[in-house]
Amino acid sequence: MCGIAGIFNRNAGQQPNPQTLVNMAAIMHHRGPDGFGYHVMPNSGVGFSHARLSIIDLDEDRARQPFVNDSGNLLLAHNGEFYDFKRIRADLTARGARFRTKSDSEIVLHLYEREGLNETLKHLRGEFAFGLYDTQEDAMYLVRDRFGIKPLYYTETPEGVVFGSELKVLFAHPAVQRKFSSEGLYHQLIQVMVPGSTAFEGIKQVAPGHVVKVVRNSDQLELSEQKYWDVNFPLAHEYPGDDVDEQQYIDGVRKHLLEAVQHRLTADVPVGCYLSGGIDSCAILGLSAAATQTSVKAFTIGFDSNDYDETPIAQEMAEATGADHHIMRLKADDLYDHFVKTIWHTERTIYNTLGVAKYLMSQQVHDVGYKVVLTGEGSDELFAGYPAFRKDMFLHGLDHLPDSERKAWQELLEKNNKLFKGAMLAREEFVSPAFNAKMGFTPSCVQPWLSCADTALPLISEERRAELDDYDAGKAIANTLDEAMLKGRHPLDRAQYVWIKTMLEGQILTWGGDRVDMANSMEARPPFLDHHLAEYAFTVPPHLRIKGNKEKYVLREAMKGLLPETLYKREKFAFMAPPAHTDPKKWQAVLKLAEQFLSEDAVKEAGLLDYAEVQRTFEKHESDAVPIDEKVQLDAVINHMLGVQILHHHFVKTDVPALAQQRANELGWCA
Repeated sequence: MCGIAGIFNRNAGQQPNPQTLVNMAAIMHHRGPDGFGYHVMPNSGVGFSHARLSIIDLDEDRARQPFVNDSGNLLLAHNGEFYDFKRIRADLTARGARFRTKSDSEIVLHLYEREGLNETLKHLRGEFAFGLYDTQEDAMYLVRDRFGIKPLYYTETPEGVVFGSELKVLFAHPAVQRKFSSEGLYHQLIQVMVPGSTAFEGIKQVAPGHVVKVVRNSDQLELSEQKYWDVNFPLAHEYPGDDVDEQQYIDGVRKHLLEAVQHRLTADVPVGCYLSGGIDSCAILGLSAAATQTSVKAFTIGFDSNDYDETPIAQEMAEATGADHHIMRLKADDLYDHFVKTIWHTERTIYNTLGVAKYLMSQQVHDVGYKVVLTGEGSDELFAGYPAFRKDMFLHGLDHLPDSERKAWQELLEKNNKLFKGAMLAREEFVSPAFNAKMGFTPSCVQPWLSCADTALPLISEERRAELDDYDAGKAIANTLDEAMLKGRHPLDRAQYVWIKTMLEGQILTWGGDRVDMANSMEARPPFLDHHLAEYAFTVPPHLRIKGNKEKYVLREAMKGLLPETLYKREKFAFMAPPAHTDPKKWQAVLKLAEQFLSEDAVKEAGLLDYAEVQRTFEKHESDAVPIDEKVQLDAVINHMLGVQILHHHFVKTDVPALAQQRANELGWCA
């Protein structure tokens, strides 16, 4: 696990500045504190750099990236992990390949030389992002894994293309502009982002399962994008009926999940597990303990709120597996004390301080000497675990139910969803014409954020708000979705597809995953997002994902022997930190941050928000007349307001290229 960066200039005679490449690596030292490397290809205008976190092949000199192949025509910088790489290495060696390292990364060079990129991608299993330059084609490929577990950003400058693992890496290059786009600002305030976009003008992400190809043609760079994988559910009529043998799916899920876990236990350093009170992380811990037959180190976040704390169930699971259990207990004011630092790493706003809690947990993981943990992310996406999925199943996928059963469903949804109204579920139904036209309904997962328009738009400064007069956020998001993956699919499949393309990639895997984990040099591996397991999970009939309004039924049954009875019977609880309105100390911490970042002077200096509306939002939040579900929504909006102001402070007001040079000097990293 590492951080990568690179430059591809339009003019082959304009070689990248080696110190700029080093500075780009230095500003993401947190991603790779174990060493750095850079390489400029001769007479090409291309250079890559790399900050290394050593997990596989700990020999720093031998495994130093970027890699150049024996012929000298390929340059590679890789972030992430490839699993099953030893089998691939053995096969390639039998075909004449000669490896110089024990690293999993090197397989890309040998596969590409023999089979080309399209075939190479079929072999790659894991979470990864890489840049690959081919001198013979004079082309660069930017590749991101199938779900977007690893980040990869790029932008065009007057000189060429710049890429990196984080936005700050791009901003370390003096030619990259640091400017909010009005659309990006708006999406920061409503939480849900347009896939592939960022808050900043001209900065894009490589989409999950995609390759961006950059080709030089007469001192001009041509960029194109190609999809190599997608979330592909069967057509609705292809599923078996209600009389299907469900045991075959239960056995299949268990088999594929165990295989995914076993692969992710591969490392030359100790591997631990994150453990909450959900069946996802408990299943991962149970399988890890069984596979290694050792006491696994388990890490749990505890909150000082009974409504949100899951440590009792986590402790029960840890005891059942003999895990070495580490619990980090957080108080209300702990979270906002570290909010500003967390935003430096997330590089986007966060609606809930769970991101801060995850940042603090990765710090403790690092402090006790661990670099790798397995996590439960992806389970809810594959097996329909979120409240939004149950709601969409009820509204759009159960038309055949008699009124008595529909009433029971309705009562259960109302009881279980009170905690999430205003955040994970909309306070009231919201319809996006663009989503309705694209997929037949507006998925519940995007409704709470799209419905924030009446609150968020007035918060934007008058000049920028004028630029959004004709902007439709729902349409912008819906336009990125592949209609071929939605047409003819079951309503639950359509809902899961949208979540995976929006919330999973833009939220759970960024400010809830890679960015806060790697902030403390800690690699998180999510076995549920193994694409072999995912492709099998897509074939599980919807009525076995949610059965009798019990979510994740097939996974629950597959893991039944591992789970304590309390957990096996427990309904889904979305893991969140207590919102600010639930605790006076937490609210005071919010107000303290607001004094610094949402003061009249700070707001006017940034030019992003309307100060009068900011004040009105706080006044509304403090009013006793405002219902709880609206306060939940206002908590999220206030977090976003703080977030955009902090982003401005970190990445626009601060001279990032100078900061990157300072970091390089402090580290002693020089070209």
